Amino acid sequence: MDKTININLGGTLFHIDEDAYRILRDYLQSINQKFKNVPGGNETIEDIEFRIAEIFQSRKVTAGVISKENVEEMIRIIGKPEDFGQSDSETVSDNNSSSYSSRSRGMYRNSENSIIGGVCGGIGAYLNADPVWIRILFVVFTMMFGLGFFVYLALWIALPLASSDIQKKDMYGGSHNLAQFQDWDKHQGSRVGHAFNEVFKAFGKVFYIIVRIFLIIFGTSLVLAGFLAILTFIMVFVFKYPGAFSSDSFGINIAYLPDFLYYTLTPKIVPWVKGLIILAVTLPLLAIIYGGVRMIFWFKTRDGYIWLAGFVLWVLSVATLSILLFNEGIGFAETEKTVSREYFSTVPDTLYIFSGREISDLRTGKEISIPDEEYNIFLSEEKREIYIRTSLDIVKDENKSASVEIRKHSAGRSRIDAIENAKRLEYNFRISGDTLILDEFSTIPAGTKWSFDYVGVTVHVPEKTIINMDKTAENLFHSQEDVDFITNPENRFWLMTEDGLNYIGHDYKSEN
Repeated sequence: MDKTININLGGTLFHIDEDAYRILRDYLQSINQKFKNVPGGNETIEDIEFRIAEIFQSRKVTAGVISKENVEEMIRIIGKPEDFGQSDSETVSDNNSSSYSSRSRGMYRNSENSIIGGVCGGIGAYLNADPVWIRILFVVFTMMFGLGFFVYLALWIALPLASSDIQKKDMYGGSHNLAQFQDWDKHQGSRVGHAFNEVFKAFGKVFYIIVRIFLIIFGTSLVLAGFLAILTFIMVFVFKYPGAFSSDSFGINIAYLPDFLYYTLTPKIVPWVKGLIILAVTLPLLAIIYGGVRMIFWFKTRDGYIWLAGFVLWVLSVATLSILLFNEGIGFAETEKTVSREYFSTVPDTLYIFSGREISDLRTGKEISIPDEEYNIFLSEEKREIYIRTSLDIVKDENKSASVEIRKHSAGRSRIDAIENAKRLEYNFRISGDTLILDEFSTIPAGTKWSFDYVGVTVHVPEKTIINMDKTAENLFHSQEDVDFITNPENRFWLMTEDGLNYIGHDYKSEN
């Protein structure tokens, strides 16, 4: 393989093979000997180097290797040093400089003529005009529904900053134009223009201070919000601290949701789901924190690849998480219920409803609740069972009979699957004379997954039936929030009327 050499021409790095390098080196040395002692010779040599770089770039060899043929073609285009002639050195310089001034300019933000972002200075250099008039135009258009402000902001974001000499020469249209324009900008501008520039600079400094204060305050808010969100996430999903996201403040308690995943998803994908949830939540929060830090300290860094990598990672994690959850969610496509009913042997004048097994007896310690929906789930790691609080409703029976209706709701991949899931729910109750004993919860057996399961109990009684419930039964009753319980716990009496169940409390005994 031929040896390649790295060279720098006009600020651009090229790879050139050894034979081509020797020809190019001799050519440049000849150029240097020809013009080094000529007035303006150094500038001519520099222009020729830029012209050589342009020719190589136009032949699309920047990313490849310059060959001997490329160098020989370049020499044919520019000409050999001995062909220039000693007396024509100035003409060569003028011709090369004119080639630069005539080439297409690039638009940049001008760091050397900047008040806010250098946009107007860059446009002035591009148009070969005094930037002060461009600034006045932006002010005028800003007064027109803020149009100038948004255009300026868009250009600030879109235009690169001319920081290197190559970019500045590209902005001004070549080295001669660079010196000429900078000199004109400093000395040839009108007095009115200079006066406006001073005013703009004063407003620019005030605006810069205001923006910096705003960015510091806003950046600090982002950092604090990001840290608090990450801390809350860690407290809830790692340390399982319910107070960090309690039902009192947000209406939902999900501190044990990571544990609940094992009861709702295929166990082998649960670690993947947890990891993807962490990425999906923490990556945006880390980006918010980092963005806030940059706003506070206003530092510059080449972090575009980091932002891109983080965004791609976040998109992949969210997409993968969505696919996994979608596949698991198919198991909840259909919902169905089963209904069973058991009648009292005799219709009681007074029906006593007491609690059987209570949730307090389980001592599970892990609860996921949605209080507004009256839905509570309790987890037992020891038995690998799930317990769901039951709801109680009491309605009037038009047939003057007394009965207990049990409704079991569940979900599945199909309606048949949903019905089978509903049948597996275990719920215990017992009728004994004029007494109904209800468990406070239903059970999802170990080895089966949660499928939006729910058990509702409806007691049907005729009108004028007296109902006596203990405190646990009242807690299961849908209408408990409509009643202020201030009576003796032993005298909790209700009366079924034509309009429904009414609470009568201790007044029932005193009237009878």
